[in-house]
Amino acid sequence: MGVAVWVWAITLVGLVGMLLFDVLVITRRPHAPTLRESTAWVVGYVLLALAFGLGVWYFKSATFAGQFYAGWITEYSLSIDNLFVFIIIMSRFAVPRQLQQKTLLIGILLALVLRAAFIAAGVALISRYDWIFFIFGAFLLYTSTRLVRHGTEDPVDYRENAATRFARRWLRTTSEYDERGRLSIRMASGRRMFTPLLIVIIALGTADLVFALDSLPAIFGLTTEAYLVLTANVFAVMGLRQLYFLLGDLLDRLKYLSYGLAIVLAFIGIKLILGALHGNNLSFVNGGRPVAWAPEIPIYVSLLVIGVTIAVTTIASLASTRRDRPATVP
Repeated sequence: MGVAVWVWAITLVGLVGMLLFDVLVITRRPHAPTLRESTAWVVGYVLLALAFGLGVWYFKSATFAGQFYAGWITEYSLSIDNLFVFIIIMSRFAVPRQLQQKTLLIGILLALVLRAAFIAAGVALISRYDWIFFIFGAFLLYTSTRLVRHGTEDPVDYRENAATRFARRWLRTTSEYDERGRLSIRMASGRRMFTPLLIVIIALGTADLVFALDSLPAIFGLTTEAYLVLTANVFAVMGLRQLYFLLGDLLDRLKYLSYGLAIVLAFIGIKLILGALHGNNLSFVNGGRPVAWAPEIPIYVSLLVIGVTIAVTTIASLASTRRDRPATVP
């Protein structure tokens, strides 16, 4: 793709400015957003992502724009699974509703920093080792089967990770949240202590890191352009906070989402393995020669499969749960 340094600089400044605006709006007045407010933010981020893709199309090509859209839709869909965990974390730590928006925002910012580090590591691996796509593809196929099993089990069960347990053990925290949403306060004795809000933010940010292990190999199966991978992740993750409040109880109705995501991940996993075979240089596979019969799946096919799969499973989920609801007795 060949992105110039000045394009990187302008993009990063724009993304950081967008994030800072979000932070200033939230920190100015901690509150629980209304349905109208959440809808406006979600629609705004979606329109920004669509406009960014059109810019990629205009300045680069339709192929790269298709890669961005496919990656963005995939990351956005996979990030919805995060919301189930976010709800459990908020409930387990009893976060006041007026502080949840700020907590989500800071946790998501932490997640973006961690994802950026993962993306840099992934790009470095891909540039040096072509065979890494075999591992990515196999991992996505494994994740796909795990999602299918998850679709028939109980909702996601959250277990505190090592970072959260370490923070709970070693950080001195108060028993109550601060009304203004501060991360630390000075006690009457003059001793400064952290509030439980800091522990929640660490839990949210590190929980997203687990999901990044699934989603980043998926987007690398759609594009290896670091510029597109990073921007697709930013647009996908930044919309989660508003989506959290917009969907609410609707998340419980997405009963077939895991199956849809499983199909998407399996498709991308197969695409990765076929692409790796097509450019094979491993001595123990076909004598180190490319496998001629391995087809290359064009990006428009990937975009079509991903879009149709997510749309069908979402519509089927909503229709099924609506049909299963008991009739209202007058």
